[in-house]
Order: sequence, then structure tokens, then C-alpha cells
Amino acid sequence: MTDIDIAVSRLVRARHEHQPQPAPALADATAAYAAQSRVARELAWFGTAPPRYWKSGGASRAAVISHAPLPPAGVWISPAQAGTWPEARGGIEAEVALRLRKPVDAERAATLDLSGARELIDAMCVSIEIVDSRWAEGTQAPALAQLADVLSHGALVLGAWVGFEASREWSTQFCRVRIGSRPERVFQGTHPLADPVFVVPAWLRHATRHGQELPAGSIVTTGSWCGLLQAQAGDRVEVAFDGMGEACVQL
Repeated sequence: MTDIDIAVSRLVRARHEHQPQPAPALADATAAYAAQSRVARELAWFGTAPPRYWKSGGASRAAVISHAPLPPAGVWISPAQAGTWPEARGGIEAEVALRLRKPVDAERAATLDLSGARELIDAMCVSIEIVDSRWAEGTQAPALAQLADVLSHGALVLGAWVGFEASREWSTQFCRVRIGSRPERVFQGTHPLADPVFVVPAWLRHATRHGQELPAGSIVTTGSWCGLLQAQAGDRVEVAFDGMGEACVQL
């Protein structure tokens, strides 16, 4: 078996049995993305349509931006209930999701810059990503194994959409997070890329790299403003971005 075969077999088994597996060693990002795609096919996440929901992000503007298509069954509208969803076992990230105004093909994506990316976004919303892992090592698994595991994604909660503001000053944006009975945490201007739209050109080039068109209405969540915060079953998680809205989920 190749490294990709091993990763796919373990990821599919982890999802079927709800039992984390040991993380394998993968050769490179190409292998990790190949494993992502094969798991999605084996679990029939998308059928013949392109994925509608994505996550993209990076630790800084100097870092590589990574991407993962998200299984639609784990994308919920706020207020949401995790209930018995098996992929909701811990981490919380407060994010901003963006929505495409129009379809984008590989030719358009190839030359897209930050200014052009802003013109392609029609709406934004508060999002909560629930972080989970199919690997026994959790978020300590090797980075390529996490990439294969849709970047340790568990579920995504979307708040109400509001019109996108191309000139919004993200450096002064407040983000407020409350988990269970703990005091509210407040963050200001803490997006690792300084602007959530920064992921969009790389996301669109990645999503169209095999020649497919990404349709209008496609959604990407763009990275955490609060790092990774811990939560547990029974907690109510509330996230608010001043001037944008809020989202909540009951774990």
C-alpha cells in the first residue's frame, strides 16, 4: 500500500467506526490532497458537483495557504445543535466566512489578486468551526496528516449573511467568544493574515486546479481569530463580530 492508500483506509475507518486511528507519514502536500479527495469520493460527500463549502487558512502571509472541502452534512445554520454528531469533540475557532458572488473558473483564478478577490465576494458571516481529528494524535498529528484529514475539521456553523464590505478595516475588528459559563474572551484585529480575503485567490486556484468551475454561492471559512479554544459536550458556544453578527452552537 502507498502512503495515500494507508491514509485513506485509516480515515475512512475512523469515520465509520468513530474511533481515531494512528496518523501515517505522507510524502508531501500532493499526497495529502490526494488522500482528501479519495476520502470524499469513498464517503460520497459531493457526488458529481463541486464542493460548496471550504476552509482555507495559514499561520501568516508568508506561510502556505492550505485548503479543504467540507462535508455538507456537517455545515449547520446558527443557532445549531451538535446533538449526536460524532465529529464535534473539542476545539472551537471563531471565523469569518465569505461567499462567492459569481462563478469562477481556472482561467479567472489563475491571475486573481487581492483586489480582484474582493470584487468576487458578495456576502460575509460569522462562523464557528468545530475542530476535531480522526487521528489518535489529535492536533499534534503531523501537519500533512492533518491536511489529509480535511485540516482537522469537525463541523461548521454559519450565522446570518450580511453584505460584504470591501473597505472594512479588519485591524480594528472585535471578535467576542463565550464558551459555557466561562467569561467572555475578546480579540481585536487578530486574524493571522490581517484580512480574511487574503485566502481567496489561493483558495480559488486550488478549487479550480483540475479544470472545474466553482459556482456562485460557494463558501469559504477563512481562519481563526481566537486560536484554538477548548470546549466540551454540554457547552453553548457563542461568537460575535462587532458590526457583522453572531453565531452559536450547543455542543
